[in-house]
Amino acid sequence: MEELVIEAGRGEAHYWRDLWRFRELFGILAWRDTLVRYKQTAIGAAWAVLRPLLTILVGTGIFGGLARLPADGVPYAVMVCAGTLPWFFFSSALSESANSLVGNAHLISKIYFPRLLLPMSAVVVAFVDFAISLVILALLMLWYGVMPTWRLLALPLLTLLAFVSAMGPGLLFTALNVKYRDFRYVIPFVVQIGLFISPVFYSTSAIEERYGEWGRLLTAANPVVGIIDGFRWAICGTTDLHWQSFLFSIGVSLIFLLFAIRCFRRMEQSFADVI
Repeated sequence: MEELVIEAGRGEAHYWRDLWRFRELFGILAWRDTLVRYKQTAIGAAWAVLRPLLTILVGTGIFGGLARLPADGVPYAVMVCAGTLPWFFFSSALSESANSLVGNAHLISKIYFPRLLLPMSAVVVAFVDFAISLVILALLMLWYGVMPTWRLLALPLLTLLAFVSAMGPGLLFTALNVKYRDFRYVIPFVVQIGLFISPVFYSTSAIEERYGEWGRLLTAANPVVGIIDGFRWAICGTTDLHWQSFLFSIGVSLIFLLFAIRCFRRMEQSFADVI
């Protein structure tokens, strides 16, 4: 039986060690959240496919059919799908993790465990939805005859980077949501606006054509931009990855994550009292 030893001045070192010690709790939380995700719904896990599918259909009809935006040499529906799936993963992970502490107030106020486990387990639930929604991509590639290339092997790494990109904003919002409940109204607004300021229905190469390379780099300050570009590079096979903007976007994600972890740890001591 393990003992929890509290030593003065060693709280930070023990905290990161406790993340590993409580790994079973992390698995239980992730499994619980996954099971109740679509509990008492009529179509269950089909929502993981239906939501991005409707977005792809609407985006393809409006931006591809009416606006006739360029698609970088691939069918427009495939390009939109390659941008929609990572965006839904990012937005779902952000929304779920941002509400994870408030939704588990009964646990936080009763027992000790690293609170960081709650938003991390919420991101796993978003990943399950993402994995299910990959069926849409496979069917579209089959329908349009888009053959996968060796680049598809980079998809697991890009998914891991998507985890990193979502965890930073998720940690910051969940910490702020405990102290300021106004953020439960801010988060849906951020997700809604983020859909249009992220290159989901258009490519970043179109931005470069109009605003130059500096315009593309400025767009890459959005953490999800590098992930979407990476997914399109891996899936479409015809588009080249703009490495400067990709690395810049990933760098922003890493810096944001470190900043969010620091803010989360500073506010964590008061969670049980405030929540």
